[in-house]
Amino acid sequence: MDNLVVIREAQKSDHSFIFELSPYLAEVAQLDWHSDEAIQKMQDDYIAEMLAETSEPNITFIVEVNSVSMGFIHVRTHKDGISGEICGTIPLLAVSPRSQGLGLGKLLIEHGEKWAKNLGCRLLHLEVFANNKKADTFYQNLGFKPETVHMIKPI
Repeated sequence: MDNLVVIREAQKSDHSFIFELSPYLAEVAQLDWHSDEAIQKMQDDYIAEMLAETSEPNITFIVEVNSVSMGFIHVRTHKDGISGEICGTIPLLAVSPRSQGLGLGKLLIEHGEKWAKNLGCRLLHLEVFANNKKADTFYQNLGFKPETVHMIKPI
């Protein structure tokens, strides 16, 4: 029997599922100059900020396999730092560890890209932790290219 994959707009009832993936998102940061607690708090606060009501265009999609939530993407508009034009940006993307490698992340990116294109965006922006090599490879395989690098040094 084939798996039924559905991508739908998230509802408030999906917020608990989204927060369930927060520890995974925090874990992949691998920032040894910050405590695990600080990284987890940052991730939880960031998710809460992204899910908060705003007048700016944004959307969260949930991917389900056989009616079970497996991942999400949050997309919003963003002013490009170089051209100043409004572009789409993906501040959050997560697929549960047990369902990675099934193409669900790619489907979510495609949905986010379509959403941004429908708003007239020419560019789609995202940020990824530098130590998250798996995600970096995933994004580059989908056509994303590094534009700037934010570096830090503990002193």
